[in-house]
Amino acid sequence: MPYNNSTVAAYSAGVLLFSLFAGLIGLIFAIVIYWKIFSKAGYSGARSLLMLIPVVNLIIIIMFAFSEWPIHRELNQLRQMAGARPGGQYPPQYPQPGQYPQPPQYPQSGQYPQQ
Repeated sequence: MPYNNSTVAAYSAGVLLFSLFAGLIGLIFAIVIYWKIFSKAGYSGARSLLMLIPVVNLIIIIMFAFSEWPIHRELNQLRQMAGARPGGQYPPQYPQPGQYPQPPQYPQSGQYPQQ
């Protein structure tokens, strides 16, 4: 089957449009994923847009891997606050089996006073 120039051009345009559309969907998906990751770590989700810049994305990943995340900093502060107040220890100290207080003894049926 011979191909003419218009058939090849139409096929090329279709492949190009499909590739651009798929790339755009992939890019949006990547930004949403990075946005969620940065937000859960305690950083601004807008930092995910820095992942689009070629050299900056490597710097951001290295910083992300080796720095203390804001969420961990907050967790450590809360742990220190819990350890500083009376009765607030981290990890919490639970009683050992046999050290639990005895439950109150309620009257059994037939022990109630008659009215």
